[in-house]
Amino acid sequence: QVQLVESGGGLVQAGGSLRLSCAASGIIFSFYVMGWYRQAPGKQRELVARIVGGGSTSYDDSVKGRFTISRDNAKNTIYLQMNSLKPEDADVYYCYAVHMRRAHDPSLGSWGQGTQVTVSS
Repeated sequence: QVQLVESGGGLVQAGGSLRLSCAASGIIFSFYVMGWYRQAPGKQRELVARIVGGGSTSYDDSVKGRFTISRDNAKNTIYLQMNSLKPEDADVYYCYAVHMRRAHDPSLGSWGQGTQVTVSS
């Protein structure tokens, strides 16, 4: 019943910006830890940023100072503002949601279908 729908991906030149959105349904949004992951071909999916219900955030070191994750509980939506994009940021980005009681086990969460981010040189 959990549904996560990403949008906002596309092609941008290095140094540019994109804003990803993930609209969640089928959950009590404020109870869920939300995050963004990315995956390149041949590599494992890796955590980019996460945000808990109270608003606390964490980031992978590679995006600190450039990306910002936020959530709008009224809209059941999270965002990833990506600035100063680099070619190495080009990946498929996935929205992730897991109930706070199950956050210790990522396999218990849900995934969106992904949105492609392409960064040109």
